[in-house]
Amino acid sequence: MTILNLGNIDGPILLFGGPYSNLQATAAMREVAEQHAIPPQNVICNGDVVAYCGEPEETVEYIRHWGIHVVMGNCEESVGEMQDDCGCGFEADTLCSLLSVEWYRYVSNQVSAQHRDWMRCLPRNIRFRSGGIQFTVIHGGVENMSEFVFASSNLHQKYQDAESIETDCVIGGHCGIPFGQKIDDRYWINTGVIGMPANDGCKNSWYAILQPNSQTDSSSFNVSWHKLDFDNTAAANAMKRAGLSSAYREALLTGIWPSMDILPLQEKQQQGQPLSIPPLKITPRTSDLSRLNEHTDHTVHGCQDNEAITAR
Repeated sequence: MTILNLGNIDGPILLFGGPYSNLQATAAMREVAEQHAIPPQNVICNGDVVAYCGEPEETVEYIRHWGIHVVMGNCEESVGEMQDDCGCGFEADTLCSLLSVEWYRYVSNQVSAQHRDWMRCLPRNIRFRSGGIQFTVIHGGVENMSEFVFASSNLHQKYQDAESIETDCVIGGHCGIPFGQKIDDRYWINTGVIGMPANDGCKNSWYAILQPNSQTDSSSFNVSWHKLDFDNTAAANAMKRAGLSSAYREALLTGIWPSMDILPLQEKQQQGQPLSIPPLKITPRTSDLSRLNEHTDHTVHGCQDNEAITAR
């Protein structure tokens, strides 16, 4: 496994996933970084630069020219290795799987050999420290990059996964719906994706910013989630020009996914409900914290805290 260790990073860090071949969303994301004066070395994308939308080659070129850090997602792995499918983890014969045949074929035909080479060289994990806290950026799951990890996914497994890679905070994407959890003395963050709305009935997408709480308390951090506005109509028109079917084009315009095949029950029930995600404070781990607390879920996502945890 290729791991990129960035060492210590100071200042705010912009975190996002899933550009999904959406050039308009990617350009809007860069504008946000520039408005916040966040340099490229403090920007991390957690993978799937290419997927559903209409401008894969242009989006990869834009990301590379921006000069940010990128984790390998399942789409980069599949396109880079010229595999037969996207490796998204969709179950056979589901609508998600059937729809992926078209867009993956289009992506594969559009991405240049030069960009395939770049994809093959991407790290599977990016690690960095800030304020004494160890962060690890992955795509989906710790062991399996195409694993869908949701807010409702098993908490104990999340804790064990974070512990297994010796990190205080896991930062992932892939599932398309942002959330944040404090699980005992560790954290699991999903940044959301920028290339497609979050199935919440809103046209915006999502990203996250990690920053110190204050100059006097640089050892603790806030993760805040933010809506990304982009030109949805232009992105949908790019898909139409590419000859892609209307399913994901309509999702760009309505904020509703064409299928909920991958979603657990809790996330299915939240379809069409606008997200409002409060910030999550991240503090350094202390050696005795696990003895003082049982595994407790402090989830922040679109609705209320978890009432029941769905085991994997």
